[in-house]
Amino acid sequence: MLDPSAPLSPPPFGTAAGYGSRIQLDNSLRRWFSRNLGVWRSRRQYVFDDDQSMRVDMMLRMEAFSEPVEGEAAYRFTWWPEKEYDFFDKNPRYVRNGTLEAYLCGHQLRRSRAYLCGSPTKSQIRQVDEHELVFESHYLEWDILEHIRLVDMDRYRSRSIYSWCNGELALAEIHHEVRVEGSGSPLQS
Repeated sequence: MLDPSAPLSPPPFGTAAGYGSRIQLDNSLRRWFSRNLGVWRSRRQYVFDDDQSMRVDMMLRMEAFSEPVEGEAAYRFTWWPEKEYDFFDKNPRYVRNGTLEAYLCGHQLRRSRAYLCGSPTKSQIRQVDEHELVFESHYLEWDILEHIRLVDMDRYRSRSIYSWCNGELALAEIHHEVRVEGSGSPLQS
C-alpha cells in the first residue's frame, strides 16, 4: 500500500507509465511559441459552407517582446498577402494585412484584436504534445477551433481551422506553412 504522505517520484525511464507521462505545460507553451518565431509563407485553402473553395498565399511574421507588458510572454503577429488570387476582393470581411499583439497568460492567449473584427479576443490553449497546440476562441457570433502542428524540426507548420457562425460550420481552412526566415532580435516594449 502506498504511503499518502510520501512524495511522488516519476516512474523509471522506459516504463510504460513513464512513456505516456504529461509534460510541464507552462514552460513548454512558451517553448512552443518561441519555436514559431520568424517569417512563414502560408499556402491556404478555404472551404466555405456553400462549397466554394478558395486559396490565398500569405506571409506571417511572429516576433517576441523582450519584456512582456502583460502575461508571461508577449508577441507581435504581422501578416500580408503574397498572392491574393482575388481572395480579398471576394471576401471583404477578411483583413488583407495587419498587426496584432498577443499575450500568453497561463493557458490563454489574449490578442489585441481578432482576425475578423477589431476587438480584443481570448483563446483557450490545450497542448496535444510538444509539437501541437489547439486554440479555442469565441468572439461575436464565431466559435473557432484551430490546430497548429510544427513538423520536421520546425521547418513546416500545419494548421487546420474550423469556424462555426451561430452554431453552423461556416468555414474549414487548411494552411501549409514553410519557414522562410528564423527569429530575429526580441522587440523592445
